Amino acid sequence: MSIMDYNGGALIGMKGKDCVAIATDKRFGIQAQTVSLDFTKVFQINPHTYMGFPGLATDIFTVYEKIMFRKRLYELKENRKISPKALASLVSNLLYENRFSPFFVEPMIVALDEVTLEPYMCDMDLIGCVNKSDNFVVGGTSSSQLYGLCEALWEPDMEEDQLFETISQALVSACNRDAISGWGAKVYIIKKDKVIVRDIKTRMD
Repeated sequence: MSIMDYNGGALIGMKGKDCVAIATDKRFGIQAQTVSLDFTKVFQINPHTYMGFPGLATDIFTVYEKIMFRKRLYELKENRKISPKALASLVSNLLYENRFSPFFVEPMIVALDEVTLEPYMCDMDLIGCVNKSDNFVVGGTSSSQLYGLCEALWEPDMEEDQLFETISQALVSACNRDAISGWGAKVYIIKKDKVIVRDIKTRMD
């Protein structure tokens, strides 16, 4: 088993019309053993910016703390909120600095630009190669299942309710086909005036 699959997990970011969404499962496991059902893999960076971290659980929190430290320094120096594009560069640089003993996480950024409110999405590999997307990004142990489902279900310019339905169906269906992810899910819908957080029931076996 790859070290990236050690703790399991599944994440999706998806773009809609003037909104974006990120969804994650809640399972924390050690290989096939389930340990917890309320593990956090998605973190708020700014009011309209969220990051998801598929990968090794210990590295998730290490990388998150390092990102927040550098993000606060950036905002103190620049006297403005960090943009999603600048955040992607910051995270990419952090990961590439450690390329010879990398953090085992593949971060994804899902955001609305703080100024223009344009949707922005990207993910990256464990050494920081950024992959910007205009439709969806996926990560975790069920990423191959998620790719197929998102390709089939995603449509451009989805409204908030349709975006929630699409991302939820994709995540639940993919987790049903992956033994080390699932056990409940959480969806974040990011709009210009609010963030909606919803819990989803999934199979618990």
